[in-house]
Amino acid sequence: MPPNEDDMPQSAPHPQPASVRESLRDGIHKLETAGTPSAALACELLLMHALVRDRAWLYAHPEEPLTAPQSAQFYELLAARAAGMPTQYLTGKQEFWGLELEVTPDVLIPRPETEHVVEVAIERIGAARKNARLDAIDVGTGSGCIAVALAKEFPEATIYATDISARAIAVATRNAARHNVAGRVRFSVSDLLLDIREPAEFDLIAGNPPYISRSDAPALPPDVRDHEPGIALFAGADGLDFYRPLIAQAGPRLKRGGILVLELGLGLFEPVSDLLGASHSWTHVSAKMDLAGIPRVISAIKA
Repeated sequence: MPPNEDDMPQSAPHPQPASVRESLRDGIHKLETAGTPSAALACELLLMHALVRDRAWLYAHPEEPLTAPQSAQFYELLAARAAGMPTQYLTGKQEFWGLELEVTPDVLIPRPETEHVVEVAIERIGAARKNARLDAIDVGTGSGCIAVALAKEFPEATIYATDISARAIAVATRNAARHNVAGRVRFSVSDLLLDIREPAEFDLIAGNPPYISRSDAPALPPDVRDHEPGIALFAGADGLDFYRPLIAQAGPRLKRGGILVLELGLGLFEPVSDLLGASHSWTHVSAKMDLAGIPRVISAIKA
């Protein structure tokens, strides 16, 4: 859901309503002047949101005039984006795994890289068990993107999902209902696995834990550092503050042969592999590379 209008930066008086083409041209110029990344794409998305139209409509109706309320909303959105508010929080949505999800400033914006977690879970579980009655858990669910995607991919599975933030759980719950999997996804406010009593063991534990070290915060893009929830981003001095307890908790909670799948930050494959190796509970540890050739997901099997 978009932020309250009272939270948006005040902008100069809006120009008189113009056509779709003129609005796009002016909006792109304003965002480029503000140094906004991907200004053209952001402008399109904000105009689509203000008009409640898709991209095809925009380019099929370039001379269509905006109404005064549409123009006012568009320029308010532009001002907020130019001030650093992420486009996804302004439109209230982000696509993940082909699913349109609600996002708010209470949750991390799902990234394409996180789709690798779902891919690895599917690969590890295997086609033969796609329709099996599995118990899986998404730890630190945020928007619910991983949990909802797993529920869509494994139609007989029960998916559990935790987050320490009750506000995040509320967003994730709405996303499960939006995609008709609410009956099979069970959300709980929990510190990792600590407050989850049932089931005793899982077939799959997955998640995208916080993994950015505090020392790396200044290098983050301002829209990420200043607007996305820090509780979902930062993990102490070395980025491992959540991997250590999660791996320790996951071992006893996985069935023998169960699968652990976790997203990784840059440079964390070796230290997380070391954490797995230290417990002697894991076999078949492997990495999934992202499109940049960076180890993005680590997976292992409970010995």
